[in-house]
Amino acid sequence: MSKAHRGKGIRDQVSRGRGTCPVCERKNVKILYELEAEGTKVKVCKTCKAAVAHGKKSAVKAS
Repeated sequence: MSKAHRGKGIRDQVSRGRGTCPVCERKNVKILYELEAEGTKVKVCKTCKAAVAHGKKSAVKAS
């Protein structure tokens, strides 16, 4: 079977959905998952989404 449509949903996003995660500050990762932090929606990477859901990280990076 062909896999021509894999990733089709992120092709129209800026930089194909890649950027810097505001929680872990890794660069050039897919930031596709939305979290609500202090009343605003923040897009984070997949690993940070799971870590926040399990209570291992906070949604907002401590300054």
